[in-house]
Amino acid sequence: MKQQEIKSVPIFTGVDRETFLQEIYPERRPAILRGVPLGPCQQLWTTEYLARRGGDKEVKIHVSTVPQMDFLRKNFVYRTLPFNEFVKRASEKKHSDFFLCEEESYYLRSLGEDVRKEPADLRKQFPDLAEDFLIPPFFEPDQFFSSVFRISSCGLQLWTHYDVMDNLLAQVSGTKRVVLFSPQDALHLYLSGDKSEVLDIDRPDLQRFPDFVRASRHECELQPGDLLFIPALWFHNTRALQFGVGVNVFWRHLPANSYDRKDPYGNKDPQAAARALQALDRGLRALEELPADYRDFYGRRMIQRIQQRALCGRLMGAEAQEETASSCCD
Repeated sequence: MKQQEIKSVPIFTGVDRETFLQEIYPERRPAILRGVPLGPCQQLWTTEYLARRGGDKEVKIHVSTVPQMDFLRKNFVYRTLPFNEFVKRASEKKHSDFFLCEEESYYLRSLGEDVRKEPADLRKQFPDLAEDFLIPPFFEPDQFFSSVFRISSCGLQLWTHYDVMDNLLAQVSGTKRVVLFSPQDALHLYLSGDKSEVLDIDRPDLQRFPDFVRASRHECELQPGDLLFIPALWFHNTRALQFGVGVNVFWRHLPANSYDRKDPYGNKDPQAAARALQALDRGLRALEELPADYRDFYGRRMIQRIQQRALCGRLMGAEAQEETASSCCD
């Protein structure tokens, strides 16, 4: 059986704006940036400090009886806690106060004040803590989209997904494992929307997901103070190796009018891509009017046009084209 290829994410030290924009950013590949100033948060953000400065502002959190959270099957519940109580519980391994069980796991992904319209912004939701965090100047101010507070229990693992904007994940405290997959491996990840159906990426069910091993795995372990550059469309899966605090900063890589204006999370496909996918769905529904052999023939012609006009890189190889056709038509 083929073994999954594992690659290390490269580490760059002492990166300034010019180096990032000229040498790292154009490659469109993940990179760890080490030694970039993040402000006093690295020294200050203890659990006691966070609880005191964050106060009793109510936050909506994910709570699960298991550390491996699954967004597709919703193996967690949403609950609300004062921020200071949430920080206390998330930093514990066993809880005296709990919702589901003594060893439940917690995860916060901060939200805007109006969750349906407003992106998260650390400066607005947690102004006292935002004073401690320095956003790296690696993009223009008008490209800024959101800054997301992320706090999780030790062991908590999030599902594999992609985002449509570039982002930096700043690991302020604790350590975190991140596994990434290239956009060119999308056909091997068994997608449901922007998420992979392969929940356990370390012990995948290869009877259900036999092609998963074809996806090259890019892996790293973030230390406190590390920045991880995650280019748009790169799939990522995170696991907290310790109780940890991080800030995700998203910015618009494409022109602002490329994105859905009603998307406060920054995870809806660009408008042109959404229109193309809708058109494809209409085309596939039209094929259903034909007999099976005609559907197969014209389906292959559609695949050929997509390969010729849209795909690039290693997907254009003859072997990959054959794989694509067979996986799409089976």
